[in-house]
Amino acid sequence: MKNNGTNGNRLKKNGLQPKGSFGPVENLENYLQPDWWRRIFNSMYLKTDADVVEDMQITCREVDIFTSILDIDKKMVILDLACGQGRHSLELARRGYCNVHGMDRSHYLIRKARNSGAAEHLNVSFKEGDARKLPYLNDTFDVVMILGNSFGYFESIEDDVKILKEVFRVLKPFGKFLIDVADGNYLRDNYSPRSWEWIDAKHFVCRERSLASDNQRLISREVITNINKGVILDQFYAERLYNRQTLTDLFKKTGYRNVEFQGNLETDSKRNQDLGMMERRIIVTAQVLKELSPVKCRRPALKNVVVLLGDPGKPDIVKPSGFFDENDFATIRALKTALNRLKEYKFTYLSNHNTMLGDLVKLRTRTDFIFNLCDEGFNNDPRKELHIPAMLEILNLPYTGANPRGLAYCYDKSLVRGIAEEMNIPVANALFIKTEDNVFEMNIDFPVIAKPNYGDSSIAITADNVAHNIEELNDAIIRIREKVGYDKPIIVEEFLPGKEITVGIIGNPPEFYQFLPFAEEDYSKLPPELPKICGYEAKWIDTSPYFKLLRSIPAILPEETEKVISDHCLKLFKRLDCADYARFDWRFDQNGIPKLLEVNPNPGWCWDGHLAKMAAIRGLEYAEMLRYILQAAEQRINGTNGNGHDAGKQKEAEREFSAVELN
Repeated sequence: MKNNGTNGNRLKKNGLQPKGSFGPVENLENYLQPDWWRRIFNSMYLKTDADVVEDMQITCREVDIFTSILDIDKKMVILDLACGQGRHSLELARRGYCNVHGMDRSHYLIRKARNSGAAEHLNVSFKEGDARKLPYLNDTFDVVMILGNSFGYFESIEDDVKILKEVFRVLKPFGKFLIDVADGNYLRDNYSPRSWEWIDAKHFVCRERSLASDNQRLISREVITNINKGVILDQFYAERLYNRQTLTDLFKKTGYRNVEFQGNLETDSKRNQDLGMMERRIIVTAQVLKELSPVKCRRPALKNVVVLLGDPGKPDIVKPSGFFDENDFATIRALKTALNRLKEYKFTYLSNHNTMLGDLVKLRTRTDFIFNLCDEGFNNDPRKELHIPAMLEILNLPYTGANPRGLAYCYDKSLVRGIAEEMNIPVANALFIKTEDNVFEMNIDFPVIAKPNYGDSSIAITADNVAHNIEELNDAIIRIREKVGYDKPIIVEEFLPGKEITVGIIGNPPEFYQFLPFAEEDYSKLPPELPKICGYEAKWIDTSPYFKLLRSIPAILPEETEKVISDHCLKLFKRLDCADYARFDWRFDQNGIPKLLEVNPNPGWCWDGHLAKMAAIRGLEYAEMLRYILQAAEQRINGTNGNGHDAGKQKEAEREFSAVELN
């Protein structure tokens, strides 16, 4: 059936991204999504635009031009805003510029930039973020550049104004600003309505272009085809068409002085085909004339943080002995030692659950926020983990981590599986066994692994749960029911034979967040007769081979696989109401496809847990990891980020999460 304008408007309204192709389109504007820029800058972008953005000669020539125009000293602090994969930032660092920072909205491109910088041992820093809300302090940079035609993407011109105001804010007095942007007058008269070209031996791209109804934006459509797979992408994007006069007006409106046009930038592509928006660009420079922002001389007040923990005086069914033991007390001592190093906070600890409610009421007026580390649950009942944030919300006390809804979602493995499948995120084949089921039909192949449907900390998940036949499975089900109760459902999943990967996120997508390095469970030293799982024995039984021999190592994955997993984790983080930090467990099937195992909001915070191990791979000490979680919560609580619960505005945090640079 032919797609028409009405269908396009429906797709635009719902924010859907089509698979395959739309076919003939009468009006490109009807198919343009307002936030197209969230999705388009990925590995395929680096293919379609490789003749420019991946050409080292073009990059070097542009850096020659820009540094000559700006007369930059090598000690100046430089921001390459909307830096993409960091081609200009990296080249500046190669030339000895020692204070180069790059920022871009695309997680994929920033990850690529970081990897490139690390591979060359370059002194350059990269950060994800929104150019309309820069995560930097006032008066930080001597120079800010927006290069490669990376301006004018938003639907409203007011968003471009926000960018210019933010650049003005972060530039030092007399700081310099350079931007290169498509020559709008030239493009209006010379754009190609249709074109096509080969971008490599297997891919070609067809393009359509038209002016928007207001004549202020050029809308483009790219249909990318693989010679073996057919159409793999049909995408729409747009750019506002600025000319010298509109740029001058915009710069003056936002407070800049000495606005000068430095000529045109002509792009010399070796592919010698369609250059689109990159064909001719205007180079503009401006200067910031302002006073230094007022400096706060008064030492910032300590933030009062109450830390909630499990109750060592109560039974705990998760722990091997049923009670807190010396290992647990050592873990708590390590936590307090690490938090004591965070001098901007004053910590108070509450672990007596009998008096916790009254203690919180007494401390309410003297508390900035709560560090909720009570993953044991209220009264050490894991089913009541969500009761803690529920109590805090009743008291109107802001807190770290997931809200009650998010904890409830993720406590139910079957529910998480269903949500993931609904989002087209792969999960292992599984069978749900209800409490009343004594007979069930196996619809998945052995080997399988049986797990309690409810619970965390790997309770009742042991090596004996891996079954190779129906008798072993029945025995595993009986053991689980004896451990967690006969009134609890059970999940039976196919036992995946591939790598087991753990992914950690600190922060709150979409703006302020960081991925920790992916970690892989290393089973190489495990005796071959033992199944390769990271279960209860690995976490709690110190005499077990799993506890002694398992370790976490940096995961080495293909770039595209890492991107797919990252994208899935970000979607799940938001959909399942995680906040501030979360961990995602994946395992690969026999075909190398990663499948989701679990989502862990408020994951284990202990010094030797998976989150800390991933942080250590990045080179972060335990105390710094805890600081980043606290800063992520402050960023969200103070209203800078819209994700998660709204516990009310607090005083503006003196220390910004922008200081978190996990690279």
